[in-house]
Amino acid sequence: MDFNRIKAASEGYSKDMVRFLRDLIRIPGESCTEGPVIERIVKEMEALQFDRVEVDKMGNVLAYMGSGKTLIAFDAHIDTVGTGERGNWQFDPYEGYENDTEIGGRGSSDQLGGIVSSVYGARIMKDLGLLSGEYQVLVSGTVQEEDCDGLCWQYIINEDKIRPEFVVITEPTDGNINRGQRGRMEIRVEVKGVSCHGSAPERGDNAIYKMAEIIEEVKELNGRLKHDDFLGKGSLAVSQIFYNSPSRCAVADMCAISIDRRLTAGETYQSALEEIGALPSVRRCRAEVTMYRYDSPSYTGLRYPTDCYFPAWVIPEDHRATQAAATAYRKLWGEPKIAKWTFSTNGVSIMGREGIPCIGFGPGKEAQAHAPNEITWKRDLVKCAAVYAAIPSIYLGKE
Repeated sequence: MDFNRIKAASEGYSKDMVRFLRDLIRIPGESCTEGPVIERIVKEMEALQFDRVEVDKMGNVLAYMGSGKTLIAFDAHIDTVGTGERGNWQFDPYEGYENDTEIGGRGSSDQLGGIVSSVYGARIMKDLGLLSGEYQVLVSGTVQEEDCDGLCWQYIINEDKIRPEFVVITEPTDGNINRGQRGRMEIRVEVKGVSCHGSAPERGDNAIYKMAEIIEEVKELNGRLKHDDFLGKGSLAVSQIFYNSPSRCAVADMCAISIDRRLTAGETYQSALEEIGALPSVRRCRAEVTMYRYDSPSYTGLRYPTDCYFPAWVIPEDHRATQAAATAYRKLWGEPKIAKWTFSTNGVSIMGREGIPCIGFGPGKEAQAHAPNEITWKRDLVKCAAVYAAIPSIYLGKE
């Protein structure tokens, strides 16, 4: 391959990528409402002459270049979180802005830039004749990741019957090549009480007081969770609290909390539930410890229920897919840094559940995700599109 030609081709598409990204930012697309965003992506894919563009029943867009036997996928979730407190934004999160180096707007780093670079990376493969008869590229724009990471790929693998040889996850990586992430799960702890009039609280059994004891022990448990040398320590945080009471002048007869549990290598949902269940206060209060299930319909109306369990995954540094990405980066831009994500990605299903190898490389910075005044960098779009264009040929030994 002529890596200078790949760089030049990617530079040549820079303005088109910026235009495409700014168009996507202007379309609100929170989880379960992504339809108009998908329509805009389909329009771009068709204009760039993808060989086949489909939207499945869940609403994921699946676009193909080439016709070879080996299927290599580039995945970008195209839903975003909301804007939060608008007073924290220094510019309109949907109109966004651009200057010589940056593009601002909700989703610019997390992770609309990923679909932009992967769409144009595939086009560069076609422009430069890199699409040998040995491989086919799939660019997937997937939905509902922010609500339930990996659900889209559970559907793609199990219902669409698509199983790539490996997947490049295009979430933001700060210019690094990421080879793993902690998993996560969502836990509910619920305790019952007995209500009574607030003027005589001794007549009842206050569920909120019971939960206060549980929360203290949950907080202490965080410091004792397993540590992995690469992924780091498991963690947990109480993220929500709920109650039931007949009135503000009555003792609460139910209290519940949600726990955001991050899972390091070797931890499972069973072990995490057992740790909570074994806490003295949980046992003493006879609290119920369960895992949440996700059952929200996609924008097409399809429901695909799943447990809120998202396994950790790690791909070896010497794996063929990791090395293909590292070599592509090295030939184009210099020595890469191999790293990991702090947050979670669709890899929880692709590799965590299904064992399909994943690597991560995408435009933007992880710290921009879900933050006000979110930005990405024009240079990242160019660098990622070039690396994407080179990866498949290197993976197949055609460099």
